Amino acid sequence: MTYEDPLVADPEQDVSGPAGPAPLRWPNSIRRTATIDMTWPDGLGTQLHLEGHARDAVTLGDPTAPPLVLETARADIGVGPNRTIETITVEPGHPGIAHLVGARGGGHLRAALDVYLPGERESGHPLYLILDDLSGCSLIAGFAWRRFPDAVAVPRTPPNAAEGTEGREGPGRSMADICIGWRTGGSALDEVGQPGGPSHRIRVVPSLVNPEDPYGWHDLPVPPPVNMRRARRIDAWVEGNLIKIDAAFQDSAGDPDHGRIAVHEYQVSAEANLTTGIVTSVIADARILPFRSCTTAKATAPWLVASPLADMRTTVLNRLARANGCTHLNDALRALAEVPTLVNRLQTELAR
Repeated sequence: MTYEDPLVADPEQDVSGPAGPAPLRWPNSIRRTATIDMTWPDGLGTQLHLEGHARDAVTLGDPTAPPLVLETARADIGVGPNRTIETITVEPGHPGIAHLVGARGGGHLRAALDVYLPGERESGHPLYLILDDLSGCSLIAGFAWRRFPDAVAVPRTPPNAAEGTEGREGPGRSMADICIGWRTGGSALDEVGQPGGPSHRIRVVPSLVNPEDPYGWHDLPVPPPVNMRRARRIDAWVEGNLIKIDAAFQDSAGDPDHGRIAVHEYQVSAEANLTTGIVTSVIADARILPFRSCTTAKATAPWLVASPLADMRTTVLNRLARANGCTHLNDALRALAEVPTLVNRLQTELAR
C-alpha cells in the first residue's frame, strides 16, 4: 500500500481541504466562538492543563466593526491520571463546579454536569459548551506529542493516561466499531500499523482569524509549542422564517516544522424552521480527517433532518453513536442545540 505525505492532499481521500480563516460575520447575526487549549506546563508526563474560552457576540451592521459581546466564559482545568479532573475554576462562577473534582472525562461526566450544574445545559450559556468538551479534549490531547517525538517524559506515579495518543491502538484495546472511521471493514483498521503508513492524515492550517475581521474571534491564547486546540465557531441569523446556521469545528496542534496542523476539521451548514425549531436541512463538509474511511461520516448528518434543533445533544447521541457516526462530527452537531437560545438573544438585540 502506498501513502502520500500526510501534509499533502491525498487524492484517494474525499475531503475538501483546510477551510482557512473564519468568514466575515453576517450582518444581523450572532456568532459563538469557543476554544480549549491543551498544554502541559511542567512537561510530558505531568498534569494536563485545559484552558477554555468562549464568547457570544452580535453583529448588527458593519461586519468588520467590533461586535456587541453578550456573554463570555472561561475555564481552567487540571487533568490528572485516567483523565480525572484535579482542579477546576470557571468564569462566571458556579456553586456546583467544585463537585466536578474527581470526575473522569467520558460520557458519565456529562451526567455529572446535569447533577451538579442543573439547568446549565438548558440555559445555552457558552460555559456549558466548554464543560461539555472536557471529555473529548482530555481524550485527544495526547496527539500533540506525536509532533514532538524526541520529548522526554517527566516521571509521574501513576502515569498520566491523558497523555496517551488519540485513537490509541495498543495491545488489549479493540478499536473496531468505536466510530464510523474505525468500523469493521473500514480503512483505519488497516492503515494504522501498516509499514510506511501515516498515523493520521494531517494538513497545515492558517490562523482562525480573518485578517479582514480581527474581531471575528475572542482573544486567542498564545500556547507553548507543544499544544492541542479544539476550536468552534457557530454563526446564526434569520432569513424569513428560517434559522440559518454556518458552523466550523477544528482539532489542531502545534508543529515544530509547519507552525500549526489539523487532524480534524468539519464545516456544517444547517437550516431550521424559526417557528417550530425543526431542522429542515443539515450538510456536513469534511475538510480534514485522519483516515480515508472517516469521510463516510458526512453522509450521516442528514439523518438529523426533522429533529428539533434544541434536542440535538440527545438526538445525535441516540442516532449517530459508535459506528453510526464520527465522534468529532457528532460534537460539532450536538453544539447546535444552543442555536435557538442564540437566535432568541439575537432577536432581542435587533428589537432594541
